[in-house]
Amino acid sequence: MSLQNKNVVITGGSQGIGLATAKQFIQQGANVWITGRNADNLQKAADEIGSAKLKTVVSDTSKFEGIAALEKAVAESGQKIDVLFLNAGVATFAPIEHVTEADFDLQFNTNVKGHFFTLQKLTPHLAEGASITFTSSGVATGSAIATAVYSATKAALNKIADVALNELAPRKIRVNIVSPGPIATPGLDSVAPPEAQAYLASTTALQRVGTADEIAGAVVFLASDAAGYINGADIAIDGGFIQYHLK
Repeated sequence: MSLQNKNVVITGGSQGIGLATAKQFIQQGANVWITGRNADNLQKAADEIGSAKLKTVVSDTSKFEGIAALEKAVAESGQKIDVLFLNAGVATFAPIEHVTEADFDLQFNTNVKGHFFTLQKLTPHLAEGASITFTSSGVATGSAIATAVYSATKAALNKIADVALNELAPRKIRVNIVSPGPIATPGLDSVAPPEAQAYLASTTALQRVGTADEIAGAVVFLASDAAGYINGADIAIDGGFIQYHLK
């Protein structure tokens, strides 16, 4: 599963799933760019990883200027991208009647527009046979109360991935999706207090929340030659949430 000297771009890589994935790619010998909106958080991530193979780019991919900054960094490197992990995401939860325009715009700008135009601008920089992975969620097909906007963004993201697979097929570029369940990350901590996380754990067959490393391992595998015939997959990494509730 060698990824030695492969070039990897991870959006939303300063913490959580993105940071864990960056660590695993670097352990496999890859060169990694991570993006984030906050320069201090990116520096903390760089200090934690402590590798010359890591580069950071301050880039808020919910905005065109942030995407342009990332594209500029990649173009100036003179390197083709072997792996693109579109991972940046935000979530707020409220019943439909309480959703604000700001909540709606934040989630669609980050989770949908950001990924769409990052993919568009980086497509010319993708190597033949590159691997793209989107971070989605099981909520894309769910209908839980207070998740209307977040669920809609992930459903939209899944359709973008489906179309990208067909459009990029002539270049042998594979496009896959990972759909995490409840994962212990700073992002989850920001929206779910301990009692809510305990409930989320109880909804899975494994009776626990997952770890960022467990998502990262799947993303690294999908980028490897060992997954060379996996294309168009949506891999649920959720501790058995769907299976458990269908029993």
